[in-house]
Amino acid sequence: MMLRGLSRDVDPVSAPFAWETGPDGRRELVGPRVTQCALSRICGACAESLGRPIAFVGDDLEVARNAFHAPPLHEACAEGLAAAEPSWRVVRTAAFEFVRPTKDDLDRRPTFQPSALIDG
Repeated sequence: MMLRGLSRDVDPVSAPFAWETGPDGRRELVGPRVTQCALSRICGACAESLGRPIAFVGDDLEVARNAFHAPPLHEACAEGLAAAEPSWRVVRTAAFEFVRPTKDDLDRRPTFQPSALIDG
């Protein structure tokens, strides 16, 4: 599916909305799209409206901190992305906070902090 303002088709697994392929061939998050996902409550993979549950993907450190850099996702989209990235785990939630960095934060990327975790 081609989205307005995006120069490529979106595919939830091979070409997710909030990521672009970097110069080294690895996926990189695109800051403005991450923010758009948060503020518009759209999935970072397919760019469709989110319902519940909401899912996040992240590595063990992000899971332990309960703070994710990747935007919110549909559960199925998260499972598809995690299947392609062995270091990612899927966390399900009913709600989240979008936390923007302060001027004193070393990591200038916003985070998503799930606030109502769902088991399973």
